[in-house]
Amino acid sequence: MKTVLIEKPFEIGITDTEKPVPAEGEALLKVLYCGICGADVASYTGNQPFTTYPRIPGHEFSAEIISIPENDSGLKSGDIVTCNPYFNCGTCYSCRRGFVNCCTDNQTMGVQRDGSFREYIVMPTERIYPGKGLSAMELALVEPFTIGWHALHRTEVKKGDRVLVVGAGPIGLFALISAVAQGAEVYSADILDGRLEMAKKFGAAGVINSSKTDLAKEAMNITNGDGFDVCVEACGSSVTFLNCIDCAAFAGKIILIGNGKKETTFLHSILLKKELNVFGSRNSYPDDFRAVIDLMASGSVRPMDMVSGIYPMGRADEAFKALANNDGSLAKVLIEI
Repeated sequence: MKTVLIEKPFEIGITDTEKPVPAEGEALLKVLYCGICGADVASYTGNQPFTTYPRIPGHEFSAEIISIPENDSGLKSGDIVTCNPYFNCGTCYSCRRGFVNCCTDNQTMGVQRDGSFREYIVMPTERIYPGKGLSAMELALVEPFTIGWHALHRTEVKKGDRVLVVGAGPIGLFALISAVAQGAEVYSADILDGRLEMAKKFGAAGVINSSKTDLAKEAMNITNGDGFDVCVEACGSSVTFLNCIDCAAFAGKIILIGNGKKETTFLHSILLKKELNVFGSRNSYPDDFRAVIDLMASGSVRPMDMVSGIYPMGRADEAFKALANNDGSLAKVLIEI
């Protein structure tokens, strides 16, 4: 079968690999669409701290079931589905307490283990979720949506909260959609006007171009000096984390989704002074997948509007290069397998 392989940073191509054979409890899936995650781009550029090489990228995908054993979900051959790509050990302290998303030996497809950018994969049946009538392209957006959904539920965002999402790339936009769905008044900050226009389409009450104005001052203007109840860091940058500290209300919450490699230096007493609640967020739960699929199937959100490019598998290298050199005009890019 045809497979997209990153040999080492900046070297990506199509190679032939063996078609997998399902083991007991596994289904054989024909992959239909894969989304290119920021983590995949980071693997391509050598900036993903958890990636080893060579590596097949990809953990945002939809697929058709080719064969599947009997299962409790009623899944059958021909169904269009999506999957949970975070493999947990089941025995570490995190797993024993139910925190399977942050297993101490977590292996995410496309990062610590090979991913979905290939014609066929096998998956344990319990990791496969019914598509509930969503298209194959829509189902390829479920996993990145769950990242924002999980994060916003960690902070228990509620109706009436004022939320600032710093970063309007795909993950930031999914966080914005999640906060809007929970009844919050959401503002988006970024340095690119094109991304901020996209944020407006997804329900942002207002936007801030932080390259043109002082973000902290604008945050205080918007909130009448109170600060935001919740600040979402969706860039993985030292600067944007510090921005969130400045923009958060006293006794506010900061949730970190962006994954970066640079250290951040700050006077930690500001966390004490403002009694800030700082959350990390990693991956998502099975229930997050089910909730996002239900929300998308209800028709109340339209994440497909985020898709700005679809490439055939044979041009995957072009897609990765385009995103590695993205000027902000590209949001979500899919590969048709």
